[in-house]
Amino acid sequence: MSRTCFTHVKISGVTCVVPENFIRIEDELKFFHNDVKLLERNKKILGLGKRHVADERTTNADLCEAAARDLLAALGVDKGSIDALIVVSTSHDYHYPASACILQGRLGLSEDCTCFDIGGLSCSAYVHGLWTAHSLIAGGAAKKCLVLAGEIASLHSDRRNRNSNMLFGDAGTATLLEYTAEERPAFFVTGTRGRDWDKLIAPAGGYNLPMRADIAGLEITDDTGNVWRLCDDIMKGIDVFRFTTDVGPKGIRELLEFSGKTLEDVDYFAFHQANKQIVRTVAMYAGVPRGKWSAEAFSEYGNCGAAAVVVDICRELGRRPVKNLCMATFGVGLSWGFCLVDMEGSLVAPVREYVTPEGKMNRKEKIDYWISYFREGNHA
Repeated sequence: MSRTCFTHVKISGVTCVVPENFIRIEDELKFFHNDVKLLERNKKILGLGKRHVADERTTNADLCEAAARDLLAALGVDKGSIDALIVVSTSHDYHYPASACILQGRLGLSEDCTCFDIGGLSCSAYVHGLWTAHSLIAGGAAKKCLVLAGEIASLHSDRRNRNSNMLFGDAGTATLLEYTAEERPAFFVTGTRGRDWDKLIAPAGGYNLPMRADIAGLEITDDTGNVWRLCDDIMKGIDVFRFTTDVGPKGIRELLEFSGKTLEDVDYFAFHQANKQIVRTVAMYAGVPRGKWSAEAFSEYGNCGAAAVVVDICRELGRRPVKNLCMATFGVGLSWGFCLVDMEGSLVAPVREYVTPEGKMNRKEKIDYWISYFREGNHA
């Protein structure tokens, strides 16, 4: 595992928004063959509860923009002072341009602000985003860096898919990091098990298998009745569970050894909220005391991918500030990211519901817009 320590970067604040629309697992009894016992069994084992999902007018950029505006307003930050903007997601609005470029314009940041996306890691991506921001600031390339992590994970699978869709919710988050003259050590442990790259994947939609008419309407129903499309997330659940319960405890132990800290020194452990079973298992194997972690963010908001660990942080630390915070994440790739950061004095806002503004285009309006855009041609 890769180890990195930074000493002069602080996390000034963190915010999070979720869509106002939500689905309760009890509302989906028909997807469990109207079998109450089957639904209750899944609910008990996985911790299924409620998940917030975006409507067709709301995108990942919308949620991240809302979180960013909340954060900049709360901290009173001069937009022109932000040197770098990183958007972390697997739910980018477009293949290109980068969501960071779009949001730089929408937020009114300086044209001198460096903008780029981090994609393809999903659930471990937030820690990689923090690691990248720390690197930029520590290397002198930036003094203030805005990291926006968000997902529209509810669109990554068909709602009829009980192996996947019932787990995922949507969220947008914002984190501001900046240079500080005081010593605030931050420790990172990261790694990748690329030989298992196909254990969690969306096969179609990229340039290996572009979306064309031959697969656009293709649906595959597995032996248990789950409906799949080739552009959906496909997860080998048992393999992913074994991976997380292997690297999770190892990563925490290595991070503590690297930082010279003990379990007692850490005030809170924010785990990627994959589901309650995984969070409980990793925490147990790592020996983390029960009062220092939670899986309730999953039950309230679902697995929000890259934003999931931030949802947990805002849910928990928005009401009980801490100093030493450990994050443990694992995701697509297969990849992992662990960090131990000093949150003393950092603003952590509670999770806020995002209300879709009037006038946002629905799907048909978006299609009509782009048809009109193409018909205009390339004339000056």
